[in-house]
Amino acid sequence: MTAVLGIFGGTFDPVHCGHLELARELHEALALAAVRFIPAGDPPHRAAPCATAEHRLAMVELAVVQHPGLEVDAREVRRPGRSYTVATLEELHSEAPERPLALIVGADAFLSLPAWYRWRDLFSLAHLIVVARPGVAFEPSFSEVLGEEWARRFANDSSALTTKPAGVIIRQPITAHPISASAIRRELARGAAGINAVRGLLPAAVLAYIDRNQLYRSRPDET
Repeated sequence: MTAVLGIFGGTFDPVHCGHLELARELHEALALAAVRFIPAGDPPHRAAPCATAEHRLAMVELAVVQHPGLEVDAREVRRPGRSYTVATLEELHSEAPERPLALIVGADAFLSLPAWYRWRDLFSLAHLIVVARPGVAFEPSFSEVLGEEWARRFANDSSALTTKPAGVIIRQPITAHPISASAIRRELARGAAGINAVRGLLPAAVLAYIDRNQLYRSRPDET
């Protein structure tokens, strides 16, 4: 079977070193063909991002350029309307039906899955790689419908990703990288002092882009 392509969606507002380390670790640990970052243009499950879709896309492009195995896909920024994950997976599947996909989600996002648009269809299009998030309880918090899917699809061994075209759920341990985009935005709202405070939490090229374009100077919100 063709190597699995990891799909990493999010607002990336801004993309930071925690995102990159997570993607690199999954790429290596699971022998993924690549991890493809797909910035959401108009995310349906959260408040509007602070930076525009074009700025967030540009930052992700800068962030991954020196990391083999990490890619960027602009389709959700370019596609009009809400950035529904199921629509993105359908497009990717139609482009290369033989290539298995694995959607990377944090534990908190997984717990909210039943609120996603056409969420059950995700399992016919991709595997799910669930990664831990600090402070997020897991199985005890399952809703009944999510618990049913977990019981049907969970595999203890990540090699299960290569035995089926889609529909497997694995839980992958990763190294903790407690970097918060909202905390970064709060610091950046302070101006020059904030730039210095977050140095090292974002790739240097991304921080320079933020400074050059004066991003996050007036909306240090919690979203």
